[in-house]
Amino acid sequence: MSDFKRSKGESAEELIEKIVYINRVAKVVKGGRRFSFSAIVVVGDGKGKVGYGLGKANQVPEAIRKGVERAKKDMESVSLTSVSIPHQITGSYGAGKVLLKPASEGTGVIAGGPVRAVLEAAGVTNILTKCLGSHNPHNMVKATLQGLRSLRSAESIAALRGKTVEEILA
Repeated sequence: MSDFKRSKGESAEELIEKIVYINRVAKVVKGGRRFSFSAIVVVGDGKGKVGYGLGKANQVPEAIRKGVERAKKDMESVSLTSVSIPHQITGSYGAGKVLLKPASEGTGVIAGGPVRAVLEAAGVTNILTKCLGSHNPHNMVKATLQGLRSLRSAESIAALRGKTVEEILA
């Protein structure tokens, strides 16, 4: 459960890559055990775009590389405010549920393992979270992303209703 940052020299944007979880799987064959690895990786630009990927291979670095490639293809923009997220939301995937609550300036990211990796890659700086239900890293990452992707800003809701932001907040 380590994390690292890698910058791509050929692209203008710097991406934050975080390894959430590495799993070793053994297959028993006639000659003994064959090991393979799966890696959950989260990639974000720190400005509101985030995605995750699962890579599987016989060596750890290859699994991480595959996970990063898939995460880059999965990247989507999420709605953020200057301080936190626009509103409270619960993301769910399978048996995993993650409560995401906006926090004031100076609070920091209060989250555990997989949820923290997703939020830091997305660029959220102040948030309170609580993992409800399953603590499986796969489900926690997917539930967090589902919650972040379903966030809507006050501007987008105002545009849908044909009103101004002041009318909605009043």
